[in-house]
Amino acid sequence: MRHYETMFIVKPTLVEEEIKAKIDFFKEAITKNGGCIETCLDMGMRNLAYQIKKNHRGYYFVIYFTANPSLVAELERLYGINEDILRFIVIKYESKKEQAAWKTLVERAKKPEKPRTLKKDEDRVEKTQKQEATQSEEVVSQEES
Repeated sequence: MRHYETMFIVKPTLVEEEIKAKIDFFKEAITKNGGCIETCLDMGMRNLAYQIKKNHRGYYFVIYFTANPSLVAELERLYGINEDILRFIVIKYESKKEQAAWKTLVERAKKPEKPRTLKKDEDRVEKTQKQEATQSEEVVSQEES
């Protein structure tokens, strides 16, 4: 079994249920043909770098899996047939170094992503929480007296 990563872009004109159905279809195709899905990374709706088939946006989805090489040909055939797939890529990780990189990508994809904020914003939030806490303590002490 070899290590693979596949990413595909789904048309943005589809409804959320249709997008989920397409994703499940490709996941099922991998598992039915003897592949083992390690993890998935839902990247969501993003702007495209350039227009593809008159679309400026697309829904990105990444699947990390292990499978036999024969599965890749079938997967590429299914991507090509499907009109709702704007672009796709299948990457094979061959050497030990590449496989180690694949494993780190899988681990990173499994971790829940923290919301990105600036350090300044985090400091402001902490300061306002401290100020609110001291104000509530002052109110409680004034009520007691």
